[in-house]
Amino acid sequence: MRHRIVSLCLASTVMSLATLGSALAAETLPTRKPGLWETKTQSPNGDVTVRQCIDEKTDGLAQNAFGAGQACSKRTMVKTADGYEGETECKIGTISAAGKSQISGDFNSRITMKVDTTLTGVPDTKEPVRQQMEIEATYVGPCEAGQSPGDIIMPDGQIVKMPTAPAPAPAQ
Repeated sequence: MRHRIVSLCLASTVMSLATLGSALAAETLPTRKPGLWETKTQSPNGDVTVRQCIDEKTDGLAQNAFGAGQACSKRTMVKTADGYEGETECKIGTISAAGKSQISGDFNSRITMKVDTTLTGVPDTKEPVRQQMEIEATYVGPCEAGQSPGDIIMPDGQIVKMPTAPAPAPAQ
């Protein structure tokens, strides 16, 4: 049961981030202010808070990475009076996901995202699974001593290093 909940959370989170990343195809989201950001994700499966040290480069890499490796037949992002609205339809392995999101904030001190995703093809689940999440990212201040841009601090204190962009191939 725990494995299923973790899988559903992961799939929903990936889809919400894919929605954020899809902005690059239509509209360009502002980059976040460099420094330490705390991100709180609330969903029926539980709440998770992480911190990430970002700079302009890692923020751009994060937005680009979220769409990578996914077969998306629909990816739209439209600027609205209140922020941005996105819609995606993607396939991640055996799971199909259709999601809608609303993103708002000033990207200097706060970002809020509401995501509504419906997942089909989830292993051991016959019916589609609807996941709703609210994500709030808040600028905390400068990154802490010893942190590198991209470092994600998990709730248990473990630090996950964000993959870096591959080095360009040497010219021949």
